[in-house]
Amino acid sequence: ILERPWINPSPNAACLNMARAYAGTVLLEGTSISEGRGTTRALELLGAPDLNAGEVLAVMSRRAGRWLDGCQLRECWFEPTFHKHQRRLCHGFQIHADTPDYNHRVFKPWRIVTLALQAIRILRPDYEIWRDFHYEYEAGRLAFDVINGGEQLREWIDDPSACPMDLDNAVAEDEHAWLEVQKQFEIYPGD
Repeated sequence: ILERPWINPSPNAACLNMARAYAGTVLLEGTSISEGRGTTRALELLGAPDLNAGEVLAVMSRRAGRWLDGCQLRECWFEPTFHKHQRRLCHGFQIHADTPDYNHRVFKPWRIVTLALQAIRILRPDYEIWRDFHYEYEAGRLAFDVINGGEQLREWIDDPSACPMDLDNAVAEDEHAWLEVQKQFEIYPGD
C-alpha cells in the first residue's frame, strides 16, 4: 500500500505501474511499435497490428527468460485512439509491475523491451522497427539512438548473432556505477 497518492506528472503517466515500466517502454517512442499512447494504459503496452505477441513472448522467454523476472507480461489486444496505429487493433502485451510478482530488485523494463524488439527482429528480419523523424531537437539521428545515447543498442537488436549475454556484458560496468550513485538517494525502506 502506498503512503502517498499517485499524482500524474503527465497525461501519459497515469499510474505507478507506468512509472515502473517507463524505463523500457520509452524506447518504443523511437520505433514503429506502439507504446500504448491513445489508450488508458500508455507506456505499459507494447504492440502493433501486424505482430503476433504470443510468438514474440515465446522467443523472449527462450532467449533470456531471466530478463522477464520481477513482473508479469500479459498478452493483450488494444486499439489506440490516437498516435501510432490509431484506430487499428494491435496485438501485444502489457507489462504488469503492480502485482504480487513485482520485485523491484529484479525487474528490468529496459531489458524486457529491448528483448521484445530483438525477438521481433528475429521473427521478422525485414520488419520496419525504426522510425526516422526529428526527435527531441535532434535531426540526422534515429530517435531510438537519441533515446539511448548512441547506436549500440539498436545495433545489438539488429544483429542476429547477438545474444543476451553480449548486452549484459556491454552494460555491466555502467549499471554497477549507477547502483553506486543511486545508493545515496535511497530514502524509502525496501529501495
